[in-house]
Amino acid sequence: MKKIINDRDKVVEEMLQGMVKAHPEFIKRVENSNVLIRRDSPVKGKVALISGGGSGHEPSHGGFVGLGMLDGAVAGEVFTSPTPEEVYKGIKAVNGGKGVLLIIKNYTGDVMNFEMAAEMAEMEGIKVEKVVVNDDVAVEDSTYTVGRRGIAGTVLVHKITGAAAERGLDLLEVKRVAEKAIENTRSMGMSLTPCVVPAAGKPSFEIGEDEMEIGLGIHGEPGTHKEKIKTANKITTILLDKIIKDMKLKNKEVAVLVNGLGGTPLMELYIVNREVHRILEDQGIKVYKTIVGNYMTSLEMAGISISLLELDEELKGYLDDRAYTPAFRQI
Repeated sequence: MKKIINDRDKVVEEMLQGMVKAHPEFIKRVENSNVLIRRDSPVKGKVALISGGGSGHEPSHGGFVGLGMLDGAVAGEVFTSPTPEEVYKGIKAVNGGKGVLLIIKNYTGDVMNFEMAAEMAEMEGIKVEKVVVNDDVAVEDSTYTVGRRGIAGTVLVHKITGAAAERGLDLLEVKRVAEKAIENTRSMGMSLTPCVVPAAGKPSFEIGEDEMEIGLGIHGEPGTHKEKIKTANKITTILLDKIIKDMKLKNKEVAVLVNGLGGTPLMELYIVNREVHRILEDQGIKVYKTIVGNYMTSLEMAGISISLLELDEELKGYLDDRAYTPAFRQI
C-alpha cells in the first residue's frame, strides 16, 4: 500500500485537522467530534442543512460547508457511516431555531444512523426533517443499500437545497425543494481501477489491466458488469444512455456534473464532457450549466460519474444563487 499517511488509524482525524487549518474562513470543528460546521454557525433565522457519510469521498462532504450549501458535515471513518452520536452533535451545533434538514445518501448505515440522530434531536425539541438521495441508475438493492444508491448527484442536491435555505424558506419548503432536486437528478459511474482503503491495505476489488467496471458504487461496490476498456466517447454513451432513458426528460434543459473519482486527470473529464454535450445537443437537450471536477471521489480510484439534473425555472434560480465553500464557489 502506497499512501502519504502517518497512521492508518488516524487518517480521518489528521485530515479533519488539516481541512480546518486550510479553510478557517469557511469552517470550524465541533469540539470532540468529527463534525465540521460553518464558521458562523449557528445561523439564526435559517434552516440548517447537515450531510455526511464515510470519509474517502473528499471534498464531499466537508468541502461543501459554507454560504449557500451545507451548514455542517459529519465524517465517519473511511467508507463507514458516522455514528448517530456524531450526527446528533452536528444537528445541535448548526440549529439556529428554524430546524434542521438532513441530506442522506442512500446507504443502509447512513440512513439508519442519521434517522437515530434525528430522533435524539427531536426529543430535545429540535425540528428535524430528512431526505434521501438515490440518484444512481446503475443498480438497485446493492451491497450497501435498499433501492438505488446515492452518489455524486448529491452535490447538486446540496447546491439547490442550500440556496433555498439561504433564501429563508421554512423547513418544510426547504425539504420540498430538496425532494424536487432529488426527483430530477440521475447519475451513473464507471471505474478503471480499484481503490485502497487504508485500514484494509489492499485493493477493494480486482479488475484486469484491459477492463473497466460499469456502474460501480463510490465504495467500490460491484456495478452491472465488467467489459473491455473503450474510448471516452463510447464510455460516455454507455453511461448517458442509461441516465437519459431513466429520466424521461420533459423540459429538455439540464445541469451537467462530470465528476472524477479521485484518480482521473481533468484532461479526461473534459474529454468526457465534450461528448456529453454532443450527445445532449443531438437529442435536443439544452445544457444550462456544466460542472466538471472531483466533487465526490472514491480515494484514488480512476473513474468518472455523470450526473444530470433536469431543470425548471425554480431549480435554475437556486442553481444560480451564490455559494462560497472550500470546494464550490459561485459568486
